[in-house]
Amino acid sequence: MTIMTFRSKQKKPVQAEGTSIYKIFKSSKVVRITLLLSFLILFGSSAYASKILVPMDADSQGNHLKAYGIVYYSLENQLSVNWLLNYRGGSFLISDSEKLRKECQIRGVDFEVISDNMAGSILEEISSPSKNMESVALEKAPRIAVYSPSGNKPWDDAVTMALTYAEIPYTTIYDKEVLGDALILYDWLHLHHEDFTGQFGKFYRAFRTAPWYIQEKKEAEELARELGYNKVSEEKLAVALKIRDYVVGGGFMFAMCSATDSFDIALAAEGVDIAEAMFDGDPSEPGYQAKIDFNNTFAFTNFELERSPMVYEFSSIDMTAKRLIQKENDYFTLMDYSAKWDVVPTMLTQNHTRLVKGFMGQTTSYDPATVKPGVLIMGESKLNGEARYIHGIKGKGFFTFYGGHDPEDYQHRVGDPKTELELHPNSPGYRLILNNVLFPAAKKKEQKT
Repeated sequence: MTIMTFRSKQKKPVQAEGTSIYKIFKSSKVVRITLLLSFLILFGSSAYASKILVPMDADSQGNHLKAYGIVYYSLENQLSVNWLLNYRGGSFLISDSEKLRKECQIRGVDFEVISDNMAGSILEEISSPSKNMESVALEKAPRIAVYSPSGNKPWDDAVTMALTYAEIPYTTIYDKEVLGDALILYDWLHLHHEDFTGQFGKFYRAFRTAPWYIQEKKEAEELARELGYNKVSEEKLAVALKIRDYVVGGGFMFAMCSATDSFDIALAAEGVDIAEAMFDGDPSEPGYQAKIDFNNTFAFTNFELERSPMVYEFSSIDMTAKRLIQKENDYFTLMDYSAKWDVVPTMLTQNHTRLVKGFMGQTTSYDPATVKPGVLIMGESKLNGEARYIHGIKGKGFFTFYGGHDPEDYQHRVGDPKTELELHPNSPGYRLILNNVLFPAAKKKEQKT
């Protein structure tokens, strides 16, 4: 069987130095016949090849991130796509087309053209009970919404950067759209680094006199009044409840950084005033810690809220201030799952390495003691005793929380320049984001969890 491999950095076959096809044909009749047969085999196989393999292992793929965009493009064009879990880093098997080959070459994505027989052999190997692999059919291009305020640039958030770089289309929505029930139009929702508690990110101590902070606070208050709410905290709770209902009804939610813990805190504090006067104009409710309801949350329980407005932290969920680890030693490990039985977490942890560089954010990681039983910790740092990447089920839907701000910017600060993903096309940390983007495309009957 012949495999035609197309590398993004080398589009033309290299001819051996000092050799020409004409000289070989003149050398002898035997050589001419042998070479002719070789050409017939090569082009015969090419003519009947009907599958494209997009490899996702470390050695064979020059641009892992854009490969996800190729898969999305294939789904948009009604091509058959199978995600080969644990096979060569989570490779993709796609119906062959000349248009797709050209698109791979344009985007710099490496691919292999293989015969039907070769594809069948791969699928047979994957189906073996002795192999921790699985083939999952992807059936549609998910409709993607990113929850983000107007005026934010794509590089303000790692997910929008990933989507833009991978050339995956998305729609930006915010509070008006969410409260107007626009979520029913989308299969997948990403939460921007939002503060759903109405405390303006707990930036008060460091940035309360900064023009951007004053302006954003003013705009949030005006939006809340426009939508019929007296306080930003009340309006943000209403948004969080709409998102909760979206997930419970079967939606897929992916959140990063402070959107993860602040979302759960807002749900737990429904009906309880936890914001101080500088945030909402009146004092917090006495004894509010005892009044929050952990039954309302998605992922976290038994956490202590940070009362002081002068502390840049929401609660004991986050481990940013507790971390005692140097940057060069900051890694987390992806968990291994049974691909045939734990299909969902296996999809979400596909990578070309199990060891991923750590990175910080307002919410960097989660104290395992605050993670609810039944919520999967898919990525953890045993050295620092923290959960970095977690997943769970809520009603008919799913949620994934990913600690940190930007997988390729270790300690992102306000005003820092954007990350250039052209410099990180094989980022394992960004691959985890894009795994989640493809998650809703999987055929539901294939999901065994």
